[in-house]
Order: sequence, then C-alpha cells, then structure tokens
Amino acid sequence: MNTRVLPDRERFASCPGDGRILKYYEGKFDSVYVSLSPFLRPISISRETLESDDSLGRRQIVGACEPVTWREVMRLAGLPSLSAVDIGLRTLSLGLNPQYQNRDYAKRISELALANGIVAPADGEHSDLLHNQVLRLFQELGHKWVWIGDEFCTERKLYWVEDLLTESVQTIRGHCNVFSPDQSLLWTVHWESHFSLICSSRENLDRVNVAGRLEGFLCTPGTEMYWSVHGL
Repeated sequence: MNTRVLPDRERFASCPGDGRILKYYEGKFDSVYVSLSPFLRPISISRETLESDDSLGRRQIVGACEPVTWREVMRLAGLPSLSAVDIGLRTLSLGLNPQYQNRDYAKRISELALANGIVAPADGEHSDLLHNQVLRLFQELGHKWVWIGDEFCTERKLYWVEDLLTESVQTIRGHCNVFSPDQSLLWTVHWESHFSLICSSRENLDRVNVAGRLEGFLCTPGTEMYWSVHGL
C-alpha cells in the first residue's frame, strides 16, 4: 500500500508554522506586516455575553465593542513591550512551551481585563474588528474577488469582496487564508497566535498605508513567527 504524502503548502495561500516569516515567503512576497489583533471592550453588551454567546455575528460584535490597542494594554498593565503582551497572551492560551511562558505578564493582562471589562483577542482567528478594514485593502489594490481557503488551502472558494463586507456571506472563520486571485496579496493567521499576517510587496503595503491604519509592524529578515520570544 502506497503512503499518501500531501504536497507542499502553497506559500501564497498559507501561514508558516514556525521559523523566519520572510524566509517562508521568499520568492512570493517580499514584505509582510504583522497586524496585532485588538483587544475588545464591550460597550452595549456584557463581557460575559461576548465571551460565551457563540451566536453573536461579526456585525453584532463590531457594533457592540470598541478596539483596544496592544500599546494601550501594555501601558495600562505596566508591561515593558509589545513582546511582553504577546508572551502574556500566549501564556494564557497555553501557546508557549513552559520555558518561554511568563506568568507575571499573563496575570497582569488577566487582572487588567477583569478590572476594565476588556476581552483578549482570540488566538488563531482573524479579528472581527479588522475584518472590513483588511478587506478594503484588497479593494483599494484593485481586487474585487478573493479566494478563501482552509488552513492548508486544500479546499478554497471564490467570493465577491463586497458580499463579505456586507455580510451577505460570513465565511472568514478559524485558520483560513484570504488571498487575491493573482496571488499578490494574502491575509493569513497562525493557529495559536493573536495576530495575523498581511503579505504582499512593499510597494503595495505602502500604497495602502497599512502601517498607518493597523497596529503592528513590518517583518525584518530576522522576524520569526514566535517573534516575542526570539526578538523582533
């Protein structure tokens, strides 16, 4: 009986599991922006409802919550850096090996969240609060259609961007990959991270001013998927 071996993942439609981010996308994307998924502050619903009610749709969440940046959480929790916020979140979600965990950072984030009614971003998912902002980047770069594929892009389906914006369909869930038909733009998320990656050319990312619109940072050649424990 022959052993079945999956083909390599398509880099234009997938996320690296580990290692250097730009190295993974070498020859496909020369620039990657790490977009930090914002914390959520419920305004018109309770924190408990936001965390427990799975029936809430994206539009309801966006209408009922306001974003809280990582820098604001860093300041309020007295954390030394964005890396500390990431390590604290990963510690809370059990997304780090014990030697990299920091219980103090995790405790500070938990106490801040409880005291201020803030909810941490989900790991391994595209942020509801960034959904429309990122899809508009696709439109501004001339893309009216996007492919949405599963985690390893073994299955994919084509969608009209405007339908996704108006929520006549709601499909960006879990560890999916959103990419343009010409393979020049990708929005992807790592399965145990609290941020997403926006991958394209530096010219495209500068053209839509991604750094001025979304909290985060551009990858350097040394930026790893677990950047907080290896240094930016």
